[in-house]
Amino acid sequence: MAPLVSVLMTVYNREKYIAEAIASVMASTYQNWELIIVDDRSKDTSVEIAKSFQVKDDRIKVYINEVNLGDYPNRNQAASYAKGKYIKYVDADDMIYPHGLELLVYYMEQFPDAGYGLCSLPQDKARMFPFQLSTTEAYKRHYFEQQLFHKAPLSAIINKSAFDKLGGFSGKQHLGDFEMWHMLSQKFPVVLMPHGIVWYREHDDQQMNDNRTDPYVPFKYILAAEELLNSDKCPLMDEDKSRAIKKVRKQQAVSILSAAKHHSIAKAMEMKKACSLSYIDVIKNKLG
Repeated sequence: MAPLVSVLMTVYNREKYIAEAIASVMASTYQNWELIIVDDRSKDTSVEIAKSFQVKDDRIKVYINEVNLGDYPNRNQAASYAKGKYIKYVDADDMIYPHGLELLVYYMEQFPDAGYGLCSLPQDKARMFPFQLSTTEAYKRHYFEQQLFHKAPLSAIINKSAFDKLGGFSGKQHLGDFEMWHMLSQKFPVVLMPHGIVWYREHDDQQMNDNRTDPYVPFKYILAAEELLNSDKCPLMDEDKSRAIKKVRKQQAVSILSAAKHHSIAKAMEMKKACSLSYIDVIKNKLG
């Protein structure tokens, strides 16, 4: 019998953390899972550690890429091995609570039309989790109420058929998950879920550290947001779409001026060149 959920663990030089990540999946109260570990040509002992768990549990499968693929292409590679109805990323430096899989599956099974679910969200003031948002409601919530599409893959569970229909992640560095949630929400409802399901580790080797050191990295998200809002697949009505784009362009202006103040004029000019704002637009949007 095929597992209901495929846990996907992509690995590159994570010998310090991978044992805890695998053990957290094995400790799950929910049992109908498979764990697919895909190593991206690690130079440390990550593979040896993963294989030591594989011999203990036949639900664990370890694959080694022929060449280094990089972050999002390797996520797609892991998904290609999945047999479950749902895919759940747990990175090799993160962990999932023992009840995590059980809750994620329980919540998703209540909403059969949903393409994916997002957890680790602040409490909703009007209703208890879980609840489902339509495509339009998801976009409105993200752009006018509370961010949704910034969540990392660890905070998501995805219906495999919805993932396959989109063709997986595009492969864009840093932006893959942000773009994926937008694209899924163009076609499918999303289920919102509470905190206490997964645990995100912070350390110096993470790619997300780029967000804190290079202002162009978070700026790329704002550029992508404008592109996705301008898409003819965006579910927002014209008035809301225009309002969201105006908000995003103001964020671009603020980011450019902040880069000039806190980093360098050269960095600010690089960011300005990447967007459609003129220098006058930058000032107007900042003041508007």
